Amino acid sequence: MPVEHSAGAIIFRKEPFDVAQGKDGKIYYLLLHYPPVIHRSGKEYWDLSKGHLEPGETEGKTVRREVEEETGLKDVKFISGFRETIKYFFKWEGKTIFKTVAFYVLETKTKEVKISGEHIGYKWLPYEEALEQLTYKNAKEILQKANDFLSKGI
Repeated sequence: MPVEHSAGAIIFRKEPFDVAQGKDGKIYYLLLHYPPVIHRSGKEYWDLSKGHLEPGETEGKTVRREVEEETGLKDVKFISGFRETIKYFFKWEGKTIFKTVAFYVLETKTKEVKISGEHIGYKWLPYEEALEQLTYKNAKEILQKANDFLSKGI
C-alpha cells in the first residue's frame, strides 16, 4: 500500500488587547478554502495548511515552504512543544493510500494573506468559529489540541 507523508501548520495570530476596555487579546486561526478540483472526493472543503515532504526535506522545512507557498506568510514562528500527527486512508486512482500529517503550531503577526492557486479563499477565525468551519473531524481534533496547548501558556 502506498504511503504519503506530509507536514502542516495550525497558524494563528493575536489581536492586541485593549486594557482600557478590559478586553484580552484574541487568537485567530487561519483556515484555507480548497476547491473541488484539488480535493480527492470532488467537494470543496476548509482545512489547515499542509503539504508533502519533498525528498531530503525535514518536517520543519516542509511546513515553512508550504505555508509560504499557500499563504505568502514569511514571518512565521514555530511554538515549541507542539507536534501532533493525524493518520488516514484515502483512495486515489483506484489505490488505497495511507497518509500521515505532522502538525506544528505557528504564530504570525501578519494579517494579510496571499493565497496560492490551490485555494479559493481563506478566513481568520476565532477558535469556536474555526472549529465549526473546518470540514474534517481530524482537522477539528488537531485544532482543539492546538487551542488547548496555546491556552496553557502563550
